[in-house]
Parts: sequence; structure tokens; C-alpha cells
Amino acid sequence: MIFGLLAVTLALFVWNRWRYDIVAIGALLAAAFLGLVPFREMFSGFGHPAVITVAAVLVLSRGLLNAGVVDTVARQLTRVGDQPWVQVAALTGVVALASGFMNNVGALALLMPVAIWMARQSGRSPAFLLMPLAFGSLLGGMLTMIGTPPNIIIAEYRAEATGTAFAMFDFLPVGFGIAVVGVIFIALIGWRLTPQRERPAASGELFEISAYLTEVRVPEGNRYVGHTVYELMRELRGEAEVVVVGLVRGERREPMPAIYEVLRADDILLVEADSDSLKTLLDVTEMELEARVEEAEEQAEQEGNGEKRENALGELALEEAIVTPGSRLVGTTASALELRQRYAVNVLAVARQGVRLSERLDKVRFRAGDILLVQGGEEELPAALSELGGLPLASRGLRITRPRKVILASSLFALALGAVALGWVPAAPALVGAALAMVLVGLIGPSEVYRGIEWPVIVLLAALLPVGQALETTGGSQLIADGLFALGEAASPAVMLALLMAVVMLLSNVINNAAAAVLAAPVGIALARSLEAAPDPYLMAVAIGASCAFLTPIGHQSNTLVMAPGGYEFRDYWRMGLPLSLLVIVTAVPLILWIWPP
Repeated sequence: MIFGLLAVTLALFVWNRWRYDIVAIGALLAAAFLGLVPFREMFSGFGHPAVITVAAVLVLSRGLLNAGVVDTVARQLTRVGDQPWVQVAALTGVVALASGFMNNVGALALLMPVAIWMARQSGRSPAFLLMPLAFGSLLGGMLTMIGTPPNIIIAEYRAEATGTAFAMFDFLPVGFGIAVVGVIFIALIGWRLTPQRERPAASGELFEISAYLTEVRVPEGNRYVGHTVYELMRELRGEAEVVVVGLVRGERREPMPAIYEVLRADDILLVEADSDSLKTLLDVTEMELEARVEEAEEQAEQEGNGEKRENALGELALEEAIVTPGSRLVGTTASALELRQRYAVNVLAVARQGVRLSERLDKVRFRAGDILLVQGGEEELPAALSELGGLPLASRGLRITRPRKVILASSLFALALGAVALGWVPAAPALVGAALAMVLVGLIGPSEVYRGIEWPVIVLLAALLPVGQALETTGGSQLIADGLFALGEAASPAVMLALLMAVVMLLSNVINNAAAAVLAAPVGIALARSLEAAPDPYLMAVAIGASCAFLTPIGHQSNTLVMAPGGYEFRDYWRMGLPLSLLVIVTAVPLILWIWPP
């Protein structure tokens, strides 16, 4: 029964129709009703040290970002010059180092706008920088126990198998060797294997919004005089795709007027609409075409935070942003979230897979990786995007860092790492304590604590840990281990490690890497028992394999995030990912056997 349940679960993960945490909860419920997991132990995973540690690391990552710790380093990257391999080496090296101590998606999110800015300044497509950046974030996660969820999971499985968990820096000797070799390969060879397509998403021409901005006048006696902007847009919904982005009333010029602004005679509305929607607007409302906004006045000024376009209303702030996998935008629409009313944000256009969508915006259900062109107040827009889970893509200035906050955040984090490394305190309480300290000193707001945690990942881990234990208690993991043992019975330990690592790598490319670690760790322990060997090298092989999702855009959030901005296609990942995966195996196996002999 356990194999049938796992087969269905893996199929649903690959199908990707339902989010992975929903699938994991379903698998947990099924395991309980099938008698594979006792009902009283169903939710034991929510109190598991691995789950608590992952949540604490995510909160600490938010604190480090808020303090500007990584910004301090990222600012120096703009000075590395125009040589492609130098840019790739600098970006990949920095993101790998940062990912060893914080959430790798967070490190990628900070450096991705820097990479896009560097590519545009050099006159190249961001495609040659973004995939190396994503892969660098995965390589860096192998450096420490807290670098990536699979390492935290493996550390706890080792504690269950031997009584002692892997320590904070036990992963470093193997992880550092892999990271160095991987970064060198990416900098010298790997980036040349990325597709260099000049796609709209890469050139900044994805949203030529000037062609869609038009001024219309509300004439004397028009039936909308005395009615609100909201009533106008509500009546047009379903007939025309129109967004009111500005209002001119005499000397008053108001970017993005309130939806309950009452219209008056001779008001001039700046609307975003294509030619068909504009015609419908004029026909239905009997308003008058005032003047097409001159395209020259709409050219983006590629300076500062996002794009700024000038028109009759003065300066409007526009931003290109990507929808992150954990965003509250995923699976819903702009109208359902009431973005204009609740967040003072207009969505002017949506692009998917490098192509601007032509369907009506109120019908578009956002997906992770979608690129949005949004409008809002210059001061309010960054905060709104952060709350919604949108990652700015346009060139932006790095935040002004305060040395005191950088030192304070770094000191708290270093204190927690030192306490864990020296064995004074287990990882979970030490990291939770550091996270609480960051809240108390004001580095993280109380509400940011909950926004900083990727709850789908937490639920996934908590739900799958009992299922993974069921795989072991039912003898399923031993059966798989016996199969691997029979397959390589006459093989050396090096071959067995390589085989196990390769299998886990393939698994992590189609399901979440944390899920791959939960399912593969019991197999690694059982395989060690079959070989009458120590479990350490086999658990380390599982940890490395689970972190190397280089072949597909769905294996890790970092790969998903760079897909649309880089203009990549599904098949593009294996071109650099396959040789990198093989290089990791060739590098990792000798290092594991040297550091952790069986």
C-alpha cells in the first residue's frame, strides 16, 4: 500500500495541477486512513525539529535582508566590469556564499534585479546571467546545515539513526568542494550553454505601454458626470479592458485617482486600453477622444526604482515584477484581490513565457513566473509588491543600508550559528531564539515574521515526515534498498553512492527538493544497513542529490523564478544542468568517501 500511495503522490507532484502542500496533506490523510500512520501521530511533523528549524531560517533570512547585509555585498557587484565570465563568476559566487547561510530563494530574489541591470548595461540578454545565478543559489545551499531544507532534514534523520545529528558545518567540506567546482564550471563554460535569445522579456520591450495610453474627455451632459470611476469601470467590465491610470481636472493632476472619485464635466481621464477596448469605451460611454499621448513622452527613464514615465499628469511610477511561487497572487485575479482598492496598485499588463497576454486582465489567473507591469505610488509600490509576493525586475537602486543594523543582524545570526556549531544549543532553539531577538530589536516586524515563512514548504515537510517514517516502518525503504543493493551487489561503495545520488537528483527535478529528501533519507539509511556500513556517506549523498535540481524549471523555486525573465524554455535547463549534475557526482563521491568513509 505504501508504494501505491507514494506512486500516486509522486504522479500528482509531477502533474503539478495542485500545489505541493495540498498534495502532501492529501497523502498524509490517505496514509492515516490506510493504517500506515497512526491517527495520534498524524500531525507530529508540525512539531518536528526540522520543520521548526526551516521556519526559523526563513525568518532569519528576512531579517538579514531587511538589515541590508547582502545589499552591502551586492552593491559592489555593479563595479565588476563588462566581461561576461567575470559578471557570471561574481554573481554566482556571491549568491552561492549567501545561500549557504540564508534562504536561497531570498538570496536569488535580491541579486536577480542586479543581474538584469548588469545585463542591460552590457547590452546583452539577461539569459546568460539568470540561469547561472539560479544554479549558484542551489550550489551554495550545500555549504551548511541551514543552507537548504534537505540538509536540515538529513541532519535530523542522522540523529534518529545514530543518536547524533549532523552539525552546522559538517556539510562544509563536501559542499564547499562542490560549490567551488560548480562556480568555476558555470563561470568558464556553463554560461556559454545558456540560450542567448533576444526575447521581449530580456530586452525591456515586453511592455510597450505608450502605445496603449490615451486621453479621453468627459463632455458636458455625459451620463457619467456625477458618477464614480468605479461605476465606469464596473460597467465596462466584460466589454472592454480599460484601466483609468490618471485624471486631469483643471490645474489638478492626479496619478491613479481613487476608485470612488466622482467624475465632472471636462475631466480628462488617462486610460490604458488597446485599440478595440478604446473603441468600445468611446462607443459605450459617449466620451470624446482628447489626444493620443505622445509616444516620445512615454519613454521609460531607466533610472532609479522601476520605470518612470511622464505624461500630462507628471511622473508615474511603473514597475516590472515577477510573481513568486509563494505569492498570494498565484491562482487568483487582480479583480478578486481588489488590487486597486486594497493596495492602490494597477495591473496594466501581464506576460507569460516572454509573451504579453492578450486576454482580459480581470480574467487572467496569475501563475508563478508571470511578469506584471504594475502602477502605483513611488513610495507605496515597493511595500505593496512585497506584501503581495511580487519580485521587482526592473533596474532598481539597492536600499540604503545602515551600518548599525547590518552589524546587529550579523552579530545575532553569527551568535546563533556559533552556539549550534559549538554544540551549546540544538539548531532549532538557537535559530528560533535569534529570530525572536531580531523581532525584539526591530529588524523584523511581527507581521513580517509570518510573511517571511513559506508556509507551503512548512506544510509539505510536516505532512510528508510521517509518510516518510511510514515508508521505513512498513519495510518499504528496506525493500528499495535491497533492490539497489541487488543492482550493484558487486559494485564498489563509490558506484553505490553515485547511483543513489543520481536517483535522488532525478527525483528532485520533478518534485520539491525537501520532499525528495524526506522520501530518500530512509532508503539511504536502509541501504547502509544492507551494506553493513555507516549511514553518514549515504545520507550525505541523499542531501547532495536533493539539492541538485538542475535539469528542469520545476525542481526548485530558484529555477522557476528565472524562467520568464530569462526567456527560457523547459528544455533549456538540461543544456547546462546535465553536465553540471554529472560534474557534481564526479566531485562529490570522492569527497564523501574521503570525509565520511563507509
